[in-house]
Amino acid sequence: MTVQDILQHKDERPVLVRPTETVLATVRLMNEKGVSAVIVEDDHLRPNAIFTERDFARAVAKYGAPALSLPIGPLSSAPLISCEPSERVDAALDSMTRSKIRHLAVMQKDELLGLISIGDLARHRLREKELEANVLLDLSRRHA
Repeated sequence: MTVQDILQHKDERPVLVRPTETVLATVRLMNEKGVSAVIVEDDHLRPNAIFTERDFARAVAKYGAPALSLPIGPLSSAPLISCEPSERVDAALDSMTRSKIRHLAVMQKDELLGLISIGDLARHRLREKELEANVLLDLSRRHA
């Protein structure tokens, strides 16, 4: 299975923000949209970083309450780590594990196609294992 297969099951598009947006405005937007990460665009509207709940926690731990008024650009995780839609799910999971990240941008050339999370991949793996278990159960019943 490929990353494209995972994207087809996702309804939402990635949320895009400018690096000049404040932490408070960004966190409010994340809360409103029900997402744990947003893609940060550069001055040419190209995705080049990501701002996550983890980045928010780091900012508050380092700067305290004044972090809320800071722009997200310097607090975001860059460069943006990405994969192609044709990449196998296992390879994407390995990339996330090696990079110690929870989100992976899906890019085709310079176009952002989507954003997958470790949760998306875990749900996929769970469905895969459930299917395998059901097939084995059916086989065992036929041969019993």
